[in-house]
Amino acid sequence: MIPDQQDELLKTRTPLETEGEDPQLVATRGANSITSRLKRAIESGVYSDGDQLPPERQLAVAFGTARSTIRKALDQLELKGLVVRRVGSGTFVSYQGPVQDTMSDVTDLISPLQLIEARIAIEPSMARLAALHASARDLDAIESILLRIEATNGDQDLFTKLDSELHLAIARCSRNPLLYRLYQHINTVRNHAQWEQMKQIILVKEKIDIYNQQHRAIFEALKMRDHATAADLIARHLETARQDLVGADSI
Repeated sequence: MIPDQQDELLKTRTPLETEGEDPQLVATRGANSITSRLKRAIESGVYSDGDQLPPERQLAVAFGTARSTIRKALDQLELKGLVVRRVGSGTFVSYQGPVQDTMSDVTDLISPLQLIEARIAIEPSMARLAALHASARDLDAIESILLRIEATNGDQDLFTKLDSELHLAIARCSRNPLLYRLYQHINTVRNHAQWEQMKQIILVKEKIDIYNQQHRAIFEALKMRDHATAADLIARHLETARQDLVGADSI
């Protein structure tokens, strides 16, 4: 890191509260501001790949805000793939320069079947790492999505949306920024028009119920920290989806 620039970055404070405003709204806005400033610091080289960010307590004092706001900001940086948080060690920068987004160039060339094949190649490793690294808060977030997806009652659009959120949450728990970025790209491709056509055939209520039973089993394996079972179950889940796609394509 560059000490002088780091000191300058931490001098400008973001007050937590503004008179007359909703404190939660102010905190969210403060977290967004801190996220933007830390993001610029990372991208400009103030913090380099592998550098450890200051502890939450130090950041809270430097920005003149609460630690909960700092945690929100770090959550956002982690979602963007800019940092990795290691329990008991701290928050570390994971940034190797701007990545050119070329997925839009290939989206139209990828079929739903090819997409599932890519997911089969990636997601078992993702689930294995998630079982090892997910925090209690991560597992609570996954279960919250799972409860919502189990209550979709056959709604294809809502199921598709929450299914994407569920698998993305598992990707995040892998604590691997590259896997997480890859799955973000996969979610982009999942919005392809061909999948929209296929889901009308595949996602009948009975099939959604089967997928949700599989989701529940995957979650239980994650909660038990059974990485081998989590990887095996998500592979079986995706193989079911692959077979369903093949069947739908033949109709």
